[in-house]
Amino acid sequence: MEEILKTAFPLIVAVVGCSIAFVIVMGVVAYTVLAERKVLGWIQGRIGPNRVGPWGVLQPFADLLKFIFKEDLVPDKSTKFIYFLAPVLAVTCAMMPMVVYPFGPAITTIDWSFLPFGLGEGIRQLPLVVARIDVAVLYVLGVTSVGVYGIALAGWSSNNKYSLMGGLRSSAQMISYELAMGASVIGVVMLAGTLELNGIIEAQSKSPFRWYIIPQFIGFLVFLIAAFAETNRVPFDLPEAETELVAGFHTEYSALKFALFFMGEYINMFTVSVMGTVLFLGGWYMPGLSHLFTVGSIPYAVVSFLIFMVKVCGFLFLYIWIRGTLPRFRFDQLMNFGWKFLLPLALVNVLLTIIVVYFLNS
Repeated sequence: MEEILKTAFPLIVAVVGCSIAFVIVMGVVAYTVLAERKVLGWIQGRIGPNRVGPWGVLQPFADLLKFIFKEDLVPDKSTKFIYFLAPVLAVTCAMMPMVVYPFGPAITTIDWSFLPFGLGEGIRQLPLVVARIDVAVLYVLGVTSVGVYGIALAGWSSNNKYSLMGGLRSSAQMISYELAMGASVIGVVMLAGTLELNGIIEAQSKSPFRWYIIPQFIGFLVFLIAAFAETNRVPFDLPEAETELVAGFHTEYSALKFALFFMGEYINMFTVSVMGTVLFLGGWYMPGLSHLFTVGSIPYAVVSFLIFMVKVCGFLFLYIWIRGTLPRFRFDQLMNFGWKFLLPLALVNVLLTIIVVYFLNS
């Protein structure tokens, strides 16, 4: 029994870590939807949700019950297997990057000797990340790029011309802006000298600028714009344009399958917000925090986690603010902007970063 527990212990820790990350993400997603409805209401001179619970705080749970009990309609001529697979694929690809995101610094002050059967032997720290991999940046970019298949397959399998058009638009848009997003990250990787997210945060703490948003401001702007396009948000919401495509790729979806697409979009917003925070805003790092708390202690980790979430929420608020402010692009404007302006700007930033890094290291 003791040997079985020792063998299974790392797997148990990973499952617990994934569960905690899932709960955090779902909580943020639920209340991002509520915050968006409230903020858009204030921008437009309305009140927003205020009936379900005090100040409308239970509205996300009411929306979830509505999705669960709504009638699930399936088009007769749809390709059934792909039709059911598409929303699952979209939300799965949105969730997978969460395992490599560092939500805070490792806790090193806990004594694990209290665990039975000697399970605490060899444990020196509790990292606030499920998995640390050397190529985490490539992993995130690769997994999120697969998410386009969910949208494209949803548009094709529905056997609806509006859905198909939305799927085609999304495929073209995401492929176009992924190049700019990937190029915007290269400058950060060159400055940090690593593709590992914890390493990038540590490199920023040792940099004279502290946060890479200062030396990589052009890269940050490119990343931010490409992130809006990658998540199909205003002003890049052409794949689901209500006025011309009546919701685009998810026109034929209802009930829980529509809820999965809905969740996938907001999880993607959270994903790129976390990525932007880690790459350009120092992640959980805040200058001067180590003077207030002991590095590696539980209070230091808790405060660092809260700082990290505040930065992420700043990104999410920007998403909402832009939605309430800017009109939608025409599709030709969207494609021209991506290929003729954003991608060249990202490549110029890479070239400038190469020159700076070369002279710094020479």
